Amino acid sequence: MAPNATIYRLELQVSDMDRHYYAGHSLTLAQHPSETPERLMVRLMTFALFADERLEFGRGLSTDEDPDLWQRDYTGDVLLWIDLGQPDESRIRKACGRARRVVVVNYSGNGADIWWGKQAATLSRLKNLTVIDFSPDTVARAVELLERSMRLTAMIQDGELQLMNEHSSVTLPHGTRMVAAD
Repeated sequence: MAPNATIYRLELQVSDMDRHYYAGHSLTLAQHPSETPERLMVRLMTFALFADERLEFGRGLSTDEDPDLWQRDYTGDVLLWIDLGQPDESRIRKACGRARRVVVVNYSGNGADIWWGKQAATLSRLKNLTVIDFSPDTVARAVELLERSMRLTAMIQDGELQLMNEHSSVTLPHGTRMVAAD
């Protein structure tokens, strides 16, 4: 954990009708001093979309060799590697060599469009890569739910994520630029 990190405690109930995954997760999210609330919520939204009993957060922004989230099997092999933002193409290639599946989650709107325009031809050759986007408006709606101690329910149906607390509900659509070949 980074010095002066802001700690968020979360009870997350996930109901993923698409994958038939239903579980509760007690999470502690450490917000690095340089991390924005938007990025923190994208980490949480991504956790909800890919929730699994073995999915965990990486060591943070200050550790380059870890992904933002990852899932490893009992032998330590990386099943799922998730990076947020616009990682360098060499980092993505390296991740694709280490993990069965790699997901890049963009959330910066026009910046993501520019990044994809430069990377699309090269990244399209990586068969285990998926690239998804959350719009800045979607992320801003999610940030409204942010509290130091949260109880949220994440419902996923037909690819759409909905986050709910006792006071409000926010639908958080995302787009897909590229889907890994199965």
